[in-house]
Amino acid sequence: MSDPASTPPSTGRDRAASERLVHDPEGGIDRLVEIMRRLRDPEGGCPWDLEQDFATIAPYTIEEAYEVADAIDRAAWGELQGELGDLLFQSVYHAQMAAEAGHFDFADVVRGVSDKMVSRHPHVFGDESRDKSAEQQTADWEKIKAAERAGKAERGALDGVAAGLPGLTRAVKLQNRAARVGFDWPSTDEVIDKIAEEARELVEARAEMTEAEVFEEFGDLMFVVANLARHLKIDPEQALRAANAKFTRRFGAVEAALAERGKRPEDSDLAEMDALWDAAKAAEKATQG
Repeated sequence: MSDPASTPPSTGRDRAASERLVHDPEGGIDRLVEIMRRLRDPEGGCPWDLEQDFATIAPYTIEEAYEVADAIDRAAWGELQGELGDLLFQSVYHAQMAAEAGHFDFADVVRGVSDKMVSRHPHVFGDESRDKSAEQQTADWEKIKAAERAGKAERGALDGVAAGLPGLTRAVKLQNRAARVGFDWPSTDEVIDKIAEEARELVEARAEMTEAEVFEEFGDLMFVVANLARHLKIDPEQALRAANAKFTRRFGAVEAALAERGKRPEDSDLAEMDALWDAAKAAEKATQG
């Protein structure tokens, strides 16, 4: 491994070079890698950063990815640059810890993803024809990924779907894998029927079920709802985030309307708030045209 992240500076000259790089605004990715290495330097690094490991940093990595998605959802392009930087820093952070453990370094990460992108785009970087539809490209991409999984000794159709993904996202990925080998409902009709069946069973039997059984049945219902999203070609996580945003926006309008009446939600009742909700909904639809 040749990345400087794997070896701390040991001489005054090295330290001076490090200082120059750290304070060089044009230092690029080398500057960021050096900053991270210095933060983890046992002799002069940050105590908090030195205490971290892969497991403690992983939640921050997930959070930063969601903040990127949130900035994109809000078209907050001024914020997106910073959020992408925060997410990039997470990659550098994990690579630094891996370098310290002797697993790999940031240069290996860059080399690996670059090789993978070249390999997965033979129609751009190879001799395959670019004259293909997006659907054909997707099918080819999946074939290449399947070959890569075979090379990793992933034998099962569901092998390699990360367990740490958000539940709805992982459900769709698992269902997509199963669908590739023919395990799928042929249309949305069967999926909708299954949703109705699962919901009915949960409502009718919940009084007789244990808490664990209710939990399991609700999970089954959510899994089928994710399947419906897949059949409708909808990202369920994005759809749910949009629904959350809509609820937040409309409930904020309810609170504002109550404030004009000198009230807070706890001073109101469901009937009043429901009427204000309907008014907010109607006003929103009128604005949307």
